Amino acid sequence: MKVREMQSVLNLELKAGEKGLEREILGGYCGDLLSDVMANSQQGAVWLTIQSHQNIIAVAVLRELAAIVLVNGRKPEEDTKKKAEEEGVPLLVTSLSAFDLAGRLREFGIGRVQG
Repeated sequence: MKVREMQSVLNLELKAGEKGLEREILGGYCGDLLSDVMANSQQGAVWLTIQSHQNIIAVAVLRELAAIVLVNGRKPEEDTKKKAEEEGVPLLVTSLSAFDLAGRLREFGIGRVQG
């Protein structure tokens, strides 16, 4: 599934990073501790988090993640949106919880990336 498809079927709101919408999602990762995401996420994962500050974009670029989804109705900071746009990292938002969104992604065959 591509990020654009995920956005459409789950009704996610794109906040920045449109040029990355054609990335293929290879799995998912839920986490709010940046060091945990850096240590355990895998390339191509969609990252579900409540974090909204600019450092999440750096982590996504470092780990080559497919996209970031802010859950629980969180809104990204302005500098975060700007950095996501510059780096081409799709930054999406939803009112769903990480638990609910992960369940929905699982229904589409997206699970944790093994590697």
